[in-house]
Amino acid sequence: MGYVAVVSGYDEPELLEFRHEVAFYDGVEGLVSCVLPFLVEGATRGEPMLVVMLPDRLDALRTAMGPWAERVDWVDMSTVGANPACIIPAWRTFLENHVGDGPVRGIGEPVWAGRRHAEIDEAELHEGLLNLAFDQGPGWRLLCPYDVASLPGEVLDEALRNHPVRDGIQPVDSYAGHEHARRMFAQELSAAPSDASLLAFGPADLATVRAVVRRACEAARLLPSATDDVVLAAHELAANSVRHAGGEGSLLVWDELGALAVEVRDHGHIDDPLVGRNPLDLVAEHGRGIWLANQLCDLVQVRSGPFGTQVRLFAWL
Repeated sequence: MGYVAVVSGYDEPELLEFRHEVAFYDGVEGLVSCVLPFLVEGATRGEPMLVVMLPDRLDALRTAMGPWAERVDWVDMSTVGANPACIIPAWRTFLENHVGDGPVRGIGEPVWAGRRHAEIDEAELHEGLLNLAFDQGPGWRLLCPYDVASLPGEVLDEALRNHPVRDGIQPVDSYAGHEHARRMFAQELSAAPSDASLLAFGPADLATVRAVVRRACEAARLLPSATDDVVLAAHELAANSVRHAGGEGSLLVWDELGALAVEVRDHGHIDDPLVGRNPLDLVAEHGRGIWLANQLCDLVQVRSGPFGTQVRLFAWL
């Protein structure tokens, strides 16, 4: 498909606030028809644009944009958003790089068929947290496409709960607001399997935590570099529990469907659902361990509520 100059449905004055939009499409060809007007309008207005999607989607949209494709930054979501907790920092960097450039817009697709169940859960939490992260300004537009041909209905329903606007202009009646993201963050993760290794630790046990995690990584045949990363992440989380959550916690380790899972639990409480997603210079001391884990591990899940706090790390095998 070649470049098509269509802008109907998106013609409106500059936004003064963040607008988080959802759109549904059917297959890659349907994607082009769905989001091309959004990109073309941005190009005609000279707005900086960032598109973060899978490579086949990027290729289709670049082709459709023709010579205007050079006005867009194209980024592979399977790299930037492999761990969904790293997506909000990428959008923050994009906005910071264009301060003073006027309105900006983006397209991000964090949910796709083939993601592991835990990844889908984190991508859905990410979608809710986007509203918390950016609703205080500055104004910009983010469009999140969902493929109805490959995603189950419950995922599409969740998309509507996380986006206040659909198809450019239509308010979403089922949008659940900030409290929905907070509820997701406060909901305990599924229980570890009964055969998971369990270690209760205190201030004198951090070396034992590292040794247990290292043995599990080596048994799972992780590469040495990946092993070092997971061990460091687990150590930082356990040290956080000792310093900030009453001096003790629990370590659980198990194999899970092609992954090694490592979980650190304690009785502390985290108030900020965006923990680990803020720029490092704004991260409080007790949040640096989670920020570091997001840089080191394939997937990180954080939940904090009446049950305490749990941080679950995954290394793909």
